[in-house]
Amino acid sequence: MLSHNTAVATIAVKDMARARAFYEGTLELKPVETMDDEVTTYETGDSNLFVYKSKFAGGYRATVATWVIDADIEGIVQELRERGITFEHYEDMDNMDLQGDLHIGENMKAAWFKDPDGNIIAMISEGKGV
Repeated sequence: MLSHNTAVATIAVKDMARARAFYEGTLELKPVETMDDEVTTYETGDSNLFVYKSKFAGGYRATVATWVIDADIEGIVQELRERGITFEHYEDMDNMDLQGDLHIGENMKAAWFKDPDGNIIAMISEGKGV
């Protein structure tokens, strides 16, 4: 029923101006549509990211969006750190070791950070020899 349709990450925020500064400035996403300061749609790779205003924003304690990185994840982490991003460190990750800001497993590297509302965002790089 839904397997032939596209799903998108949807992120709730309390302050659209602050969110747009983060997603457009820090993460360099380009908006493709904005609706009355309530919703901004970003194109990212082959998908979209919806960021919308909600009084319930920021209550998540799990990842809300994941970027699959096909390039140098270490370089992206370094660049984001230089832009003021603080990365999350999870000590209880099975089969992954924390090395700097990256969690490294047998075939995967991952890093997590939060947006201004505390939404958790992930980046992963997968494959042999990552």
